[in-house]
Amino acid sequence: MAADQDGYDPGKDLTLILEHYQPASILYTEGLAEDAVLNWQGCPNADARLRLPPEQPTGAFPLPRLYDLALVTDTLENLSHDQGELILGQLRNMGATRIAVLAGDTSPWGFKDFIGMGFTRLYHYSEPVSATLFAYDLDTYNYVREWNNPDNWANPEMWDKARW
Repeated sequence: MAADQDGYDPGKDLTLILEHYQPASILYTEGLAEDAVLNWQGCPNADARLRLPPEQPTGAFPLPRLYDLALVTDTLENLSHDQGELILGQLRNMGATRIAVLAGDTSPWGFKDFIGMGFTRLYHYSEPVSATLFAYDLDTYNYVREWNNPDNWANPEMWDKARW
């Protein structure tokens, strides 16, 4: 795939994700994700890789293991929104600890759909690419909030001071 107007190339960005995380196991789809995985120097052996079948990607579930990284490209554009939601949900919940999705602007998926599933937008590629790179990382998805812990539940500073 060519670079966009600003010089960013989705293929190179997927390779940078692979180099950054150095996954021991990878789940990937066809197209750009497959090219990035197979051309990556640190590519794990065939036992630690799984390619989702393009004609029936949901047929691979349940997966044989939890993968360190899933790369999804050239897939959501060919599926209905419900099928895409099923695949991304299964990947997020029991397929991989990290997911990178390159969704073309022609995909039935919009920004709110990805945000609703816990993804963050990494970059929007302008013409001629016209796609957006989204990511999900289980380690950073739900950060610990000061107020969301048992010490602050039920307003403990008001115990024995007032009745509701």
